[in-house]
Amino acid sequence: MGSIDRPDVRRPENVTPLPVTVEEFEAARPRLLSAAHRMLGSAQDAQDAVQTAWLRAATAPASPPVDNPSAWLTTVTARVCLDELRARRRRNEAPLFADAVPAVELAADEAFLRTEDVSRALMVLLSRLTPPQRVAYVLHDLFSLPFDRVAEVLGGTVAGARQHASRARRRLGPAQETPERTGAPDGPDGPDPQIVGAFLTAARTGDTRRMLQLLAPDCVRDADAALLPPGGRTTVTGAAGIAAETAHFRDRIAAVCTLGAAGRSLYVIAPGGHPLATLEIGTAGGRVTRITLRSARADGRFAEARGYGTG
Repeated sequence: MGSIDRPDVRRPENVTPLPVTVEEFEAARPRLLSAAHRMLGSAQDAQDAVQTAWLRAATAPASPPVDNPSAWLTTVTARVCLDELRARRRRNEAPLFADAVPAVELAADEAFLRTEDVSRALMVLLSRLTPPQRVAYVLHDLFSLPFDRVAEVLGGTVAGARQHASRARRRLGPAQETPERTGAPDGPDGPDPQIVGAFLTAARTGDTRRMLQLLAPDCVRDADAALLPPGGRTTVTGAAGIAAETAHFRDRIAAVCTLGAAGRSLYVIAPGGHPLATLEIGTAGGRVTRITLRSARADGRFAEARGYGTG
């Protein structure tokens, strides 16, 4: 599949410049394509949406340059995607599931989301949502766009945008499985063991849907660089990115045991019986809010431990 054809948008010197420059578009383009691909589920439609967004930028009425080119372009692209999703519904078309996008075309920090099995699993889940729900969920939960921007895309209020995202999360799985109904409040003794146990079970089996139910939308995963592949991010924010990454490494996570260290409950990831990393999971409001991974060699608490327990 070829790359997007870029029209010549240069204007005479006496004409007001574009709201975004060619360089700003080129910098934002991989992320725009990633977002459009999540919203539309089709590589070709995603490329068409980004192309349309660029054409709209090139033909926009004269205006001062925007303060945040990436956010502005994301908003324009998302509106194009929303129109396409609504048109599909009117045509009663079957949902589209992820087809391949050349890796070089996508944002580098979306490596785990574009893994074929994870991408297809996520697209199956997203196909259950209405167009506004899907756009709100992708923009806010997957790409961290603030709700005021999401509301601008949807043409509604911030409260309405929040509601669409909330309904999207509920529709990702049966209501009786959501952690708000099953998780106990956090106490002084640390994270909710029920939520932690449920997340570890889902992580071991690569159950992306269950992990999305258990992870807070703004959950943060922090890891030592030594544990990551070359170019991997030490910090990942957002439920979808963390779930996709966790599913990708499920074989390693299958070997997890508890460790009593410094008066706290710590987990150790030990593939093949060889300690690789320590794992801490924080919870709040019945969801996982923080995941911290440290190299077992570098974590002093691991050295203080006296033994393992099964977990």
